[in-house]
Amino acid sequence: MEPNVSSSSSSPASGPGNASAGPGNELLITSAFGTVLSCMCVAGVAGNGYTLVVMCHSMRCAAPMYSSIISLALADLLYLSTIPFIVCTYLAQDWYFGDLGCRVLLSLDLLTMHASIFTLTLMCAERYLAVTRPLDTLQRSQSYRKATAGAVWSVSLLLTLPMMLMVTLTEVGKAEGKVKRMCAPTWSPEAYRTYLTVLFSTSIMAPGMIIGYLYTRLARTYLESQRHPPHNKRSPRQKVLIMIFTIVLVFWACFLPFWIWQLVRLYHHSLRLTFQAQKCINYLVTCLTYSNSCINPFLYTLLTKNYREYLHNRHRNFYRFTSSFHRRGGSSNLQCSWGRATSSSSNHFESRSESLAMATLKDTK
Repeated sequence: MEPNVSSSSSSPASGPGNASAGPGNELLITSAFGTVLSCMCVAGVAGNGYTLVVMCHSMRCAAPMYSSIISLALADLLYLSTIPFIVCTYLAQDWYFGDLGCRVLLSLDLLTMHASIFTLTLMCAERYLAVTRPLDTLQRSQSYRKATAGAVWSVSLLLTLPMMLMVTLTEVGKAEGKVKRMCAPTWSPEAYRTYLTVLFSTSIMAPGMIIGYLYTRLARTYLESQRHPPHNKRSPRQKVLIMIFTIVLVFWACFLPFWIWQLVRLYHHSLRLTFQAQKCINYLVTCLTYSNSCINPFLYTLLTKNYREYLHNRHRNFYRFTSSFHRRGGSSNLQCSWGRATSSSSNHFESRSESLAMATLKDTK
């Protein structure tokens, strides 16, 4: 089994039970692939988990992009959760997680992929409306943003349902007296090809056209604002636009090679590539898709002004607490000193929440 939707469309030659020349080289490549994916899993889970902690407990939901960043981090965590199963399958050269595992793990790939790109498209649309209709954006409540995020996940799940229903566990042959198993589609090759083409359109083509249109309009608005200062519209903030566009570009850079590889294999069955070459290409595009979940925390969290200010204030409050404790030299003052530090932090974030609520998308500056 391959860790993405290609696993179910693979020919028997690319299944886990197929023997190939050079078992030593294959073991070396597979081990390197498993090591890289394991490192990505650790780094990605740590980064996205820390992002969720910061956003849920420290940013106070005031920033307009709060729900979007939470949604992106959750999608990344769900996608990264499939890595242990994928690594185990590649090393064991067999599928041990049953029919339910086939349906859930392959569906998670598509679910999180669509949830991520739909969320990014929503962020671009919200930024566009913040520039063209700032008053409408300010009037939107946090409940509205949560409902929008829920709608994004619902649509993503709807697009994923066919994969859940058609994938099943099959036996592909025997090797060394053992039955090899893999996940395969129950639909006809033509129907499966059509379904993946639709998924490519919904996850790459359509969002790309929408985002391209929105950024073209934003660029035009920005150029006009430089020539004629706006009176009734806000001038686009360059760093906000750059941050969102960078996240989108990274998504495409990580997922577009994967989709090109899948579509080439679907529409051109007679590839003049050795089995080993095809396997290496699949390893490469798989690592690219997982790397997106590791890069995202640095793009939408660590590089934003709010996050840097949060870390600065946490360090400052901790320094005040320790300095007060050592200066007064008594454990009896511990509770009082800590109370003042946390109170100062709370007041800071309360005043910051008010300012963030009055400024649309002030996540970067």
